[in-house]
Amino acid sequence: MTAVSTTASYYRATALPHESCAPLEGRHDARIVIIGGGFAGLNTALSLAERGIRDVTLLEAEDIGFGASGRNGGFVFAGYSLGEAALLERLGASRARSLFTHTVAAVETIRARIRQYDIDCDCVDHGVIWANWFRDPEVLRARQRLLSENFDATWEWLSREDMAERLRTPRYSAGLFERNAMHIHPLAYARGLAGVAAEQGVRIHEHSKATALARASNGGWIVRTRGGSVHAEHVVLACGGYLAGLDRHVDRAVLPIATYVMVTEPLGARLAETVNTRAAVYDTRFAFDYYRALPDTRLLWGGRISVRDRSAHAVKHLLRKDLLRVYPSLADVRIDYAWSGLMSYARHEMPQIGTDGHGLWWAQAFGGHGLAPTTAAGKLLAGALAGDDEDWREFAEFGLVRSFRPFGYLGAQARYSWLQMKDRLKEALEG
Repeated sequence: MTAVSTTASYYRATALPHESCAPLEGRHDARIVIIGGGFAGLNTALSLAERGIRDVTLLEAEDIGFGASGRNGGFVFAGYSLGEAALLERLGASRARSLFTHTVAAVETIRARIRQYDIDCDCVDHGVIWANWFRDPEVLRARQRLLSENFDATWEWLSREDMAERLRTPRYSAGLFERNAMHIHPLAYARGLAGVAAEQGVRIHEHSKATALARASNGGWIVRTRGGSVHAEHVVLACGGYLAGLDRHVDRAVLPIATYVMVTEPLGARLAETVNTRAAVYDTRFAFDYYRALPDTRLLWGGRISVRDRSAHAVKHLLRKDLLRVYPSLADVRIDYAWSGLMSYARHEMPQIGTDGHGLWWAQAFGGHGLAPTTAAGKLLAGALAGDDEDWREFAEFGLVRSFRPFGYLGAQARYSWLQMKDRLKEALEG
């Protein structure tokens, strides 16, 4: 049996060759500097370029898509880590709907950019299934009603028989189908965004870790790297779970949390005997599994949330157990890739999009639901930096709430374990 890859994710192994962008060297000027080459930074850069603002420099410490943007499950759907019910309770119907609508529009933006710019990212535009792990259908019915009545979102009911046709397992009692959703090769998409932004004039520098951030005497900012510096009017911090260490107020507002993903060997005809749908899937537990069929008949499987960034072998061991709870027939299947990565979470479970009012901006805390919210954030920040859009202020309710690291990790792990226990208790009570 082939050993699991410990050096690369499936995405890195299968992405098209990437022409590296040269590190920053020497002194430069720019209107805007973006720090972070993940989806938040890339979407901001491209959205600025689409508005005609091309005097933009993007600095990435590693290479494009190095962090969560190039390691995630590849799901594209509306919403935030904070669920719709909690969003309604906190903001009321009108404001909650407005925030949700930004992500609905973001899904269409991603779809349109893939088409417009011909980004080759294995896009499968066939929706997402929310599968009920439990017997009680009310969790599905309640969310279906809430989405329809408050967010104008229609999710189709899938009966047990419908689910069994699509997912060849007795594990699920029913499901909901979200049509306005898709799944992609996220690293290929990130590299595609970078290529388009560069073609439109954005200057991108990889392997250019920002080492210092300081106010300039002219009122702007100076960003320094090991090889050079950029003087700019505005700086956008978009570093996700891989903190830049440039502003303590921004960094201390998030917890970098790990999640795990693995990919099987090609399954050939066995794939349709297991997952007979092109939709992506996740279930109704707090600590849910998520998975999807890949174009080469492999199965991508992800799940768990942890404060520990584990080794590939540990990830493989944990996720194989999860896989076999749902599809025991795959016990003999080889796991070819396994990896983990860090996402940024805020205590309020919403993105943090804001400014200090003096040219420093931030976009972070997209963990768990990142592709649509990072796209929305990029467009909102571009509008703000262009000076003609104040919609970013809708996120003012969700500011830089301190995460209290390292003690925050203990709280996050305790909450995760408590919610896991509740899931297990509910499952046990159902027999």
